[in-house]
Amino acid sequence: MSPEGNGCCRKQRGRPRVRRTIAREGTYRCFAPLCPADEHEGGTVMLLPEEVEVLRLIDLEGLDQEQAAALLGVSRKTAWRDLHEARRKVADALLNGKTLGIAGCARRGCDTCPHEDGGGDLP
Repeated sequence: MSPEGNGCCRKQRGRPRVRRTIAREGTYRCFAPLCPADEHEGGTVMLLPEEVEVLRLIDLEGLDQEQAAALLGVSRKTAWRDLHEARRKVADALLNGKTLGIAGCARRGCDTCPHEDGGGDLP
């Protein structure tokens, strides 16, 4: 089994993740609390690109779950599960002062990413 996208080399239980069709791949950015005292205390919550995309489609664009699932190329239940997990992670980051990281962040690896060594500040 390929460890594609999950960042580890061990086998996972259950069915492999279905590849989602993401319209804005690679255009996401991470967010962090502005309070300097909380900068590294809370930790980081990582969102997957498909979780961000389902949040955008349902909460921002106003699509229902069936329409969003069709655009993502997955079942309605899979879209709901991604949406539920994304909302849980965003709520955890907001309420507990954690950094909200997005896998595949467009700024990761460049000199403006605050999470890279020697990186600059957020604009």
